[in-house]
Amino acid sequence: MQLSGRVAVVTGGAGGIGAALCRAFLDEGMRVVVADVVPERVDAAVAELSARGEVLGVVTDVSSPESVEALAERTWDRFGACHLLCNNAGVGAPSANVWETTVNDWRWVHGVNVMGVVHGILAFVPRMIASGEPGHVVNTSSGDGGIEPLPAASVYASSKAAVSILTECLAQQLRSEGTKLRASIFYPSGGLLRTGLWESDRTRPAQLAREKPRPTEPMTVAKLEAMAAKGGFDLPWQDLDELARVVVEGLRDDEEFLHMIDRETIGPKLRRRAEAFEQGRLPEHEATPLG
Repeated sequence: MQLSGRVAVVTGGAGGIGAALCRAFLDEGMRVVVADVVPERVDAAVAELSARGEVLGVVTDVSSPESVEALAERTWDRFGACHLLCNNAGVGAPSANVWETTVNDWRWVHGVNVMGVVHGILAFVPRMIASGEPGHVVNTSSGDGGIEPLPAASVYASSKAAVSILTECLAQQLRSEGTKLRASIFYPSGGLLRTGLWESDRTRPAQLAREKPRPTEPMTVAKLEAMAAKGGFDLPWQDLDELARVVVEGLRDDEEFLHMIDRETIGPKLRRRAEAFEQGRLPEHEATPLG
């Protein structure tokens, strides 16, 4: 995919992985639309990113189809096109046994992580197809759900499993219908990720607050770093700009469907799961979530 001179839209673009994607796209000569739910963060991101190129900030709640439709309208009004849509916004509920989650945990997380992707596709893809120009949709998922779920993170993991399957269906359909669009999936990986997912509760709408206290204290970056310092070890933080460059390089290859660091680690995990299913057994899980 040619990037220079094209238009990219990034949801969740004001911080973390989204901001890294925006930086990478601007460095490739793209014009970028930063969409995020917090107005102050959108303003700050636009102020920072504008030194790299042309940026438009749009306050967007991806869980609202009307808000995402307005994002598309603003994009076409300003640039007349969208060539790259990154459905990247995501949140996470507290780790809990499934029977200790709440209805609002599911409504909130799936409303953002799954329906946010759906709303992006519905608002942008028909316009992108109608333009007749080549284009691409990148959906941010997670190995937690996309490859194998962390059992305690049932709400988040199930949402990301849905995004993975949705993206595979979309990619197949865009090809089989003869469009000039392609779709791929992005699994952030390589180490711990310094993103807003650690503090998702700060953007949780009041009407979707938990109906009962969370069973665990939230794990924040500051707490995790304090624990590491006390234990005398370094945390393996992944460079988010390196992750964004993985996506950029993947977009240059029309045949690349999965953007991820250390893709060679996927095969053994999936084979173990497949063998367990083949034998009618429950797959074993070693990893546990941090909070």
